[in-house]
Amino acid sequence: MRSIWKGTIGFGLVSIPMKLYSAVQTSSLDLDMLDGRDHAHIKFQRINENTRKEVPYEKIVKGYRYKDDNYVIVEESDFEAAAPEKTKTIEIESFVDIASVNPMFYETSYYAEPEGKSSKAYALLVQVLKKSKKAGLARFVLRNTESLCIVHPVGNVLVVTRIRFQQQIRDPKELNINDKVTINKKELDVGLALVNQYAEDFDVSKYEDTYQKKLLKLIEAKAKGKRPTIKKLKPRKEKEDDLYSQLMGSLNAKKGA
Repeated sequence: MRSIWKGTIGFGLVSIPMKLYSAVQTSSLDLDMLDGRDHAHIKFQRINENTRKEVPYEKIVKGYRYKDDNYVIVEESDFEAAAPEKTKTIEIESFVDIASVNPMFYETSYYAEPEGKSSKAYALLVQVLKKSKKAGLARFVLRNTESLCIVHPVGNVLVVTRIRFQQQIRDPKELNINDKVTINKKELDVGLALVNQYAEDFDVSKYEDTYQKKLLKLIEAKAKGKRPTIKKLKPRKEKEDDLYSQLMGSLNAKKGA
């Protein structure tokens, strides 16, 4: 793996030099964009709107438009100068119960690897977080963007997970939700029984991306000249019987499985 960030994680007066590595990878198929007429590759070019000529990547700069078409050019050194401490340091500001972080806020995770002689401090932070069942809450800058993050252990590895800011979560008040619906005790009890019947310990290794496998199998068949058979699925209709009957039917079906 190649590191994507190098700096320190700090809590109190303790600083732990480390590198971050992406902890996730895509499982989707790599599909190219082609011209439907002759299957030639589609290429995207960076064109100067004045000269209509292609601009080499190394000649491209970033600019902020502040008035009409007047731009201030922002150089790489400016990004670091804006908050040098955040570009090189993940400073833990507080410790929170990880269970209190709504999953809606999670973005992506990075493995943290200690550098130099920081293994003992690294191990200490892992053990402290495990025993306290807390996560460190911090802010840092990655790829010129400030991110909120939590620092938490997975096994004996520190993981930095970027989380969204509050203003990035849309207000659900825009939805048409009827929160005045009455659920009677009989329905609630059967619903809870159904949940308990399906309950099990979470084991993500039991699940895999089967859609991509099926898609690849279809592509391989097409490469051999076979045409895929498309099943027509009928949309599920809302059942006419009452909610309690549906719950009981589900409960009995699970028992007989």
